Amino acid sequence: MPSQNNIEKVEKLTSRFKNSSAMYFTKYTGMNVENATKLRMDFTDNGVDFHISKNTLTKLAAKNAGYENIFDELLSGQIGIAYAGDDPTAPARVLKEFTKEVECLEVVGLYFDGTLYDPSKYKELANLPTYDELLTKLVCGLNSQMTKVALVLNSTMSKLAGTLTGLQEQKK
Repeated sequence: MPSQNNIEKVEKLTSRFKNSSAMYFTKYTGMNVENATKLRMDFTDNGVDFHISKNTLTKLAAKNAGYENIFDELLSGQIGIAYAGDDPTAPARVLKEFTKEVECLEVVGLYFDGTLYDPSKYKELANLPTYDELLTKLVCGLNSQMTKVALVLNSTMSKLAGTLTGLQEQKK
């Protein structure tokens, strides 16, 4: 019979699975406490929930969330999962920066947009611009075009005014 503590853990994990926009599965073998603390802080600063739990509980929670047998191959050994919030690429950027300094963390797979990807996909996602960067580029692009239109209209109006002034002086 499962303990109440394990039942609560499975419920929390199930909720994480259901509410995540992406999940990054990492093997953390050999990581010390200092590095683990830094990694958790980096994740927290970027709106990512990093959680380590027993693989049997994680498999049960994945099954409860509708991901039956999808992650079974990934869930062997010491596995920690980074659950993405609003930005599904945020964990990839954090992992990319973290693995530059610490080599004891390895991405073993990721689940993104309804598909399970191999570990190399996270580097591709890490190089994507953030939502805020994309929004800034869009606004700058729109602003640039509107400025050009305003300048063209302004110069056309100036030429028209100059022509009308010239015609008025010729008639005097």
